Amino acid sequence: MTRLFNEPAAFADEMIEGFAASHGRWVKRVSGGVVRSTRSTPDTVALVIGGGSGHYPAFAGLVGQGLAHGAAMGNLFASPSAQQVYNVAKAAHNGAGVLLGYGNYAGDVLHFTQAQEKLRREGIDCRSIAVTDDVSSAPVEEHTKRRGIAGDLTVFKVAAAAAEAGYGMHQVVEIAERANHRTRSFSVAFTGCTLPGADQPLFSVPEGRMAVGMGIHGEPGIGETDIPTADGLAELLVAKLLTEVPEGLEARGARVVPILNGLGSVKYEELFVVYRRVAQLLAEAGLQAVDPQVGELVTSFDMAGTSLTLFWLDDELETLWNAPADAPAFRRGAVSAQALEETAGEPAAVELSIPDATAESRAGAVRVLAALGAAKDVVDANAAELGRIDAIAGDGDHGIGMERGVRAAVEAAADAVARGAGAATTLYFAADAWADKAGGTSGALWGMALRAVGDAVGDSTAPDAGAVATGVAGAAAAIMEFGKAKVGDKTLVDVLVPFRDALRAGVDGGKSLAAAWDAAATAAQQAAEDTANLLPLMGRARPHAEKSLGTPDAGAVSMALIVRAIHNTLSQDNNAAYNTIKENA
Repeated sequence: MTRLFNEPAAFADEMIEGFAASHGRWVKRVSGGVVRSTRSTPDTVALVIGGGSGHYPAFAGLVGQGLAHGAAMGNLFASPSAQQVYNVAKAAHNGAGVLLGYGNYAGDVLHFTQAQEKLRREGIDCRSIAVTDDVSSAPVEEHTKRRGIAGDLTVFKVAAAAAEAGYGMHQVVEIAERANHRTRSFSVAFTGCTLPGADQPLFSVPEGRMAVGMGIHGEPGIGETDIPTADGLAELLVAKLLTEVPEGLEARGARVVPILNGLGSVKYEELFVVYRRVAQLLAEAGLQAVDPQVGELVTSFDMAGTSLTLFWLDDELETLWNAPADAPAFRRGAVSAQALEETAGEPAAVELSIPDATAESRAGAVRVLAALGAAKDVVDANAAELGRIDAIAGDGDHGIGMERGVRAAVEAAADAVARGAGAATTLYFAADAWADKAGGTSGALWGMALRAVGDAVGDSTAPDAGAVATGVAGAAAAIMEFGKAKVGDKTLVDVLVPFRDALRAGVDGGKSLAAAWDAAATAAQQAAEDTANLLPLMGRARPHAEKSLGTPDAGAVSMALIVRAIHNTLSQDNNAAYNTIKENA
């Protein structure tokens, strides 16, 4: 378990601060993560990597000459927000574009894609590579659905070396994609990991048993087996990976980089015992092991487990893999780097302007704030249960992420209202704050939802029932378009769509907003309960579909709770509610 922390919600920020303070030779802190503290070659592609915290040395430990130019770092096991990725990419940009690298998780895909689109709108050439090395997370015919685990290292290392060598963007992307195609990983765990402040691990394994095929975010394995001997474990890992020789290659005579990775609590000495047999098995299979790596390279907090990665080389990939690099957690060869000149610090944050709004819209903004306050209260009251539900087949962080997001949204909305904002602007402030602070998939989706409602209600009139219903419909459309989920996939969409339909039917039938919302919230509650009978087809829970049968989706439950809590504010004295929330924000 994690023993040393202050406030659990502040753990990631305090960790980044300490890392930057202790590794100033390589990195400096920027908003959203870290970038190199040394000079990069002008007019070369910049590689910006990232993901949730809790995986050190990934991701910050891989920033330095010959490796990444920057790392965007989210909260524990939660993707960085689009704003964090954007900030780091802007700070790392060298003039020849930015390649974004991350593991193939829904939240990372959403946020990195949003950041990519924003950078492109500003004229910066930006591409992405989502690492898909985990063979247990999807069958080979659905390889694009696979998640990224320790194979991040191989893809990032060769892509960075190509950028350092002066390759253009198209060539760097091709190298990254080729490395991704040639990387395979498989993992096991003996215990789950425990996040700071949590009483229980995200999953547990019976004494004497081992989870097989688990991920790096506390996801349970796809199966269990008795704990083998060290040699038996090596045989399991190698045998599994040799069933998946990359298309077009043959095992015998091939060169591979083997990476035996500790996930947090397995001793190096144990890893060496396992690797002894791995090396024998690779040789027996006719494979030539090149530059083996044994140690902690991508961890999962305090999880006791290990993963084996095989990176299948060609001549160019081998040259790039062996190229010099100097980062806090990965060094080879001789690298000469000049420190950047000290600056006066980060630029001061720019206060966002408040557009003009009518008195009716400002009154609507107070109601928006009251609704967000109700959402905060219900999330706070149910965060532990939301985390428990999420841990059945996911990573257990949904409650924590929702807390961070809704608290930030209330704070931002209170600031907007105090400065005379209308309803739309208040929703925009809340949307950006929620997405930025929550991270993860839920942060992106709730940010979209609030912004869509803001687009519909505007700042010039009172938010009436028709505008709100239109905004909810816009939220559903945006979420389904961006996240690609549909009804039946066991996501919050299973609640949002029936809520949308019931709200529209009530409004079109002449009901007041409060009455229509009441009926829609009842439909949402039933829809959330019904997700217990579904198998997840999206997100981290998909590889563990059977485990979740009988348990509702955490995102669906949180949405149903929130829309019911909001209904309770629609007929209250919201000015009094605003005063209370402002005092507590």
